Amino acid sequence: MGHLILRVTIKLLFAPILLFALYVQFHGDYGPGGGFQAGVIFAAAFILHALGFGLGSCQRVIPPNWLPVGMALGVLIYMGCGFYTMFLGGNFLDYDVIQPDSTHHAGQHIGIVVVEIGVGLAVAATMLQIFYAFAGREPEPMDDAW
Repeated sequence: MGHLILRVTIKLLFAPILLFALYVQFHGDYGPGGGFQAGVIFAAAFILHALGFGLGSCQRVIPPNWLPVGMALGVLIYMGCGFYTMFLGGNFLDYDVIQPDSTHHAGQHIGIVVVEIGVGLAVAATMLQIFYAFAGREPEPMDDAW
C-alpha cells in the first residue's frame, strides 16, 4: 500500500499520455512532432508505469523479447516505404509517386504518415529496451560488502 497517491496518479495519467502520443504521431506531419517524439512519449508512459508498479508489471504488458522485433519492424516500415517509392519509379522516399495524379499531394501525406509510424515504433521499442537494460540490471556490490 506504499505510495498510494503516486500509484493512483500514474493510473490516471497513463491513458492520457498514450493518447497524447497518438496525437503527436498522427499530427506530426502538420506541425512539430512526429514519430520520434511520439515514440518517446509512448515509451515514457510505460516507463512511468514501471517506476510506480515495478519492472515486472511493465514487462508482463510488453515483454522484453518483443522489443527487438519492434525495433526491426519500425526500420523495415521506414525502408519499405522508401523502396516502394523506388519500385514505382521515383527516388527513395519520393512520396509523390504514390499518388501521382493527386492535385493535393496525397502521396506526400500517405508517405509521411507511414514513415512516421515506422519511426515511432522503432523509437518506442528502443527506449523501452534501454530502460529494461538499465532497470533490470543487478546492483554491483559495494566495496565494504567484501
